[in-house]
Amino acid sequence: MTKQHSGIGMTSQRTRMRMIERLRAQGIRDELVLSVIGDVPRHLFVDEALASRAYEDMALPLGFGQTISSPYTVARMTELARAGGVLNRVLEIGTGCGYQAAILARLAKEVYSIERISGLLAKARKHFRELRIANVRLRHTDGQAGMPEVAPFDVIIMTAAATHVPRELMEQLGVGGRMILPIAQHGEQRLCMIERSANGYVEKKMDAVKFVPLLPGVA
Repeated sequence: MTKQHSGIGMTSQRTRMRMIERLRAQGIRDELVLSVIGDVPRHLFVDEALASRAYEDMALPLGFGQTISSPYTVARMTELARAGGVLNRVLEIGTGCGYQAAILARLAKEVYSIERISGLLAKARKHFRELRIANVRLRHTDGQAGMPEVAPFDVIIMTAAATHVPRELMEQLGVGGRMILPIAQHGEQRLCMIERSANGYVEKKMDAVKFVPLLPGVA
C-alpha cells in the first residue's frame, strides 16, 4: 500500500466530515451529494505533495496549467446538476484529474467525459482503475463539440470557463435537461445554468467562480 493510499492523516473520517460540515455551512443542501463527496477520496486525485491540503476549500494545481476545483465548487455544480432527481446520462467537458467525474459516476447511470490534454486523461484513467469506477467513458478530443452520437444528455457540466454557451452543446441537452458551466464575460466569471424545456432554453446566472479558460484543440 502506497503512502498516498494509506494516508498521512488527511484520509481520516474526521477530516472528511469537517469538509462536509463546511459545505453544509456554505449552503449545500443535497444530502446525497454531500454523502458522495464525503465518500470519494479527494486526496487520491491530487499530487501526493498536496494531499494534506486535499480537503481544504481550495482549488489545487494539477500540472498542465489546470486545477482541481474546490470542494464547494464541485458540490455546488453537482447539486445544480442533480436538482434532486435521477441522472441517467451525463456529459462532462474537461475531465481533468477525474474527480468531478468520479462524483458524477456515483450519481448517474452513465458518465461521458472529454479531456483535451492527454496527460491529464492518463491520470484520470489511473484514478478510475484504482477506485474501480466502471461507468465513466473517456474521450481525448476538443470538448466544445460534445458527443452528439450519444446525446441527448440529462446534464452537461463544463469545468472550464467559456465566453459563450456553445450552441452544439445546448443542442445535445435532452428536454428537461440542464447545462452547468462557468461563463467569462466583462472580466468576471459566473456559474450559469441553462435549462431546456419543450419551448426552448432558460438561462440563469449564479455564483461568482474562477476556472481555467476553455481552450480549443487537443494537447
